[in-house]
Amino acid sequence: MAENTKRSVFGFHGLFGFLISVVGLLTICVGLMLMVIAVQRNAQVRPYDPAPIRDVHNLKMISVDNKNFAFQTKDK
Repeated sequence: MAENTKRSVFGFHGLFGFLISVVGLLTICVGLMLMVIAVQRNAQVRPYDPAPIRDVHNLKMISVDNKNFAFQTKDK
């Protein structure tokens, strides 16, 4: 029986397969960097709103006794 020597996932070999993989990885990196820049610009335009956590009773991890040490306002 003849051995199947043409087994491959995509069928691209040598320099052509290398170039396809490098271009694919660079495309993924550029896409991720563009998404990071978009998230940072959005955070700069609309910063985090701490309004929902101003009341200490909305928080589960901080007890009423420790409220003086957490979420200090600018007035103090």
